[in-house]
Amino acid sequence: MGKDGELAPIRRKRRSWNRDEKRRIVDESLEEGASIAEVARRHELNANQLFTWRREFDVDPAAPKNLTPILPVTIASDTTAEGSTSGSRGQMEIVLSEGDRILVWADVETAALSRVLKALSRR
Repeated sequence: MGKDGELAPIRRKRRSWNRDEKRRIVDESLEEGASIAEVARRHELNANQLFTWRREFDVDPAAPKNLTPILPVTIASDTTAEGSTSGSRGQMEIVLSEGDRILVWADVETAALSRVLKALSRR
């Protein structure tokens, strides 16, 4: 207790990390599927601190690890495909590397298409 019967504030001991420990934690944050927040929590540090260490080690968080190759695109004349709804004015066909096809009509909601593409990019 402090003066006048008040509780003294709890002081946290500041942790010190050596360069090897920082490097190990930074490397862990760079592993495939790793979450910065989860890695930081596991080591009891703030995610912002981990971002700072990544900058110290010249790690570019925006640099993609595996670049997707640019694929050829063919633009064909507008044809009406089976199953198209009346009023649709065009379509886009996306052929994935495994051969799966996605047909996108002009009236698709942008948000819905974004969710589908984001989910596919995680496969």
